[in-house]
Amino acid sequence: MYNFPPYVCIYLFILCFFFHSEINRSESLLFSMNSTMALMNGSFKIPVSATCDCLSNRKDYPSFFRTIASDYHQSRALAYMVKHFGWSWVGAVNTDNDYGNYGMNIFLNTAQEEGICVEYSVKFYRTETEKLKKVVDIIKQGTAKVIVAFLTSFEMNNLLEQLSVQNITGLQMIGVEAWITAKSLITSKSFRFLGGSLGFAVRKINIEGFSDYVIKEFWDTAFPCSQTERNSSQYALNCSGYQDLLPLKNYNEDVPEQRYASNVYKAVYAVAHSVHSLLNCREQKGCEKGLTIQPQQVSNQFNPVGYYDASLPPDQRFVLNTENIIWVGGQLGPRSVCSESCPPGTRKATQKGKPVCCYDCIPCAEGEISNETDSNNCRQCPGEYWSNAEKNKCILKAVEFLSFTEVMSIVLVFFSMIGAGLTVLVAILFYIKKDTPIVKANNSELSFLLLFSLTLCFLCSLTFIGRPTEWSCMLRHTAFGITFVLCISCVLGKTIVVLMAFKATLPGSNVMKWFGPAQQRLSVLAFTLIQVLICVLWLTISPPFPHKNTKYYQEKIILECHLGSIIGFSSVLGYIGLLAILCFILAFLARTLPDNFNEAKFITFSMLIFCAVWITFIPAYVSSPGKFTVAVEIFAIVASSFGLLLCNFVPKCLIILFKPEQNTKQHMMGKASTKSN
Repeated sequence: MYNFPPYVCIYLFILCFFFHSEINRSESLLFSMNSTMALMNGSFKIPVSATCDCLSNRKDYPSFFRTIASDYHQSRALAYMVKHFGWSWVGAVNTDNDYGNYGMNIFLNTAQEEGICVEYSVKFYRTETEKLKKVVDIIKQGTAKVIVAFLTSFEMNNLLEQLSVQNITGLQMIGVEAWITAKSLITSKSFRFLGGSLGFAVRKINIEGFSDYVIKEFWDTAFPCSQTERNSSQYALNCSGYQDLLPLKNYNEDVPEQRYASNVYKAVYAVAHSVHSLLNCREQKGCEKGLTIQPQQVSNQFNPVGYYDASLPPDQRFVLNTENIIWVGGQLGPRSVCSESCPPGTRKATQKGKPVCCYDCIPCAEGEISNETDSNNCRQCPGEYWSNAEKNKCILKAVEFLSFTEVMSIVLVFFSMIGAGLTVLVAILFYIKKDTPIVKANNSELSFLLLFSLTLCFLCSLTFIGRPTEWSCMLRHTAFGITFVLCISCVLGKTIVVLMAFKATLPGSNVMKWFGPAQQRLSVLAFTLIQVLICVLWLTISPPFPHKNTKYYQEKIILECHLGSIIGFSSVLGYIGLLAILCFILAFLARTLPDNFNEAKFITFSMLIFCAVWITFIPAYVSSPGKFTVAVEIFAIVASSFGLLLCNFVPKCLIILFKPEQNTKQHMMGKASTKSN
């Protein structure tokens, strides 16, 4: 005989009593009472269905042990399951006691960690009818289609009644072990509220021989008859085989609780093994006698026996076979989100005053993309890339330059070739009529050199069209600068010749010997060599080069020729302008010379057109974007070349072709002869 304190037997009875009770979940008061007793007398407790996480505090409950996991793991598992199905917008209802409050707090914290938004979190107790109605009103007004119900079967039944009264359907219920397997909730009316519900239940483990034992004990208790013949006198007769089970109202309520049978089994054997160890019981030798065992000693012996351990790797904590789920109303599960997913090409923008799950989908700005669903930010495309129309991919920017296939280029090329062709025709005509007075009147060498330079001016405009390369960038500006200086130098030489020729007609004047053909050729060469020197310095120090301009247009790249040295380009234009102004001044001074064919007037007009074109070119060049900058420069070259060609040579061509009678020395010098008479 072993000396056990009387309360050891009491707690063994309580342990068995828990097998038929839900007090562990529904009555927090019992927790407090038991914990107070534990603190007072140091006794130990191993309840079979107490899941409240509040009992895990070793400071307050040093002698409390479990045979079932705490709600900490179940609450976290609920959050993982909600996330697994993509339900980011849920409602939460819990029992207003320690069981519901602790469990719901863990769920809410885990849901926040997993990015799940809770539209509302409300609670009520089974006796609070008015509070329950307010809870149902909140559910009715809410938009969440998934409800996490951390309730006991009593509160869940009350909630279903109110949902039925207000005819609130279409909700996906997520349940806990306290009610998800409760058969008392399964009725013909409750299916439209609970159909397709998901939850976690205590795993049922079959204990060998236990089922037969329960049936036998149940039968012996329920009916005063025997299923088989017995010698015992307590059974007066055998059973008929038609016994009625309906009057046994508690039968259906007891059956689900058999899930906890294995917990009872483990709890009893945990105590038994602990006592066995304390008594130093050995096989075939028995146990020590006369020992008095204190409850705290039994409590200390529990540690090496083992606990329920749910700390599995993350990929093994939650396993779900969705193929076996039968959703209410169809093959697809419900969708519960505050805002639909933002497709690629957009970003999420949180709605003011609402949880992070409520957001608007804002299209990415130009040049930004998002290639993932529910992207929080749009990212900028790299320098030479731009967003496509859908804003979900960065593509290479379009490269823009003045190509030969564009209409604008074709028009400019057409006029350039027309100008070059006309210049060649004029040169041919002048060569044919080289012995006529109008051709010989003003140094035919300068006229042919001027026609040659004009042809080059028309043709050099073609170097500005096409994809810029290193060589084309250097060629276009230097060719333009040198050919135009050659052209203006010829015009300047012709102007000086006109002035010298007038001075030579005066008595005793011999100025022409100072500016004869040799001096004219030398002056043109000298003026041109200065421009050549400027261009050589420009190309040596900082030459033009192809450049990808991404600043003017964000969505495309302007492929252009960068000037390199602004001073070099300005010097080229400045020198051309200086010669043009000098030529204009001299021609203006010679406009009143007394000849029937006063060439100075036409030179004046040509220089006036030339200066006007290039003065307007500068602001147009600076303000024109992209390829239009090149087009403006080509236009200036072609227009000024046409001005020189038409003003200097068309009047002479008209006389040669249509007024040959004026192509005589007497006619050309007639006005001068008249004055001398």
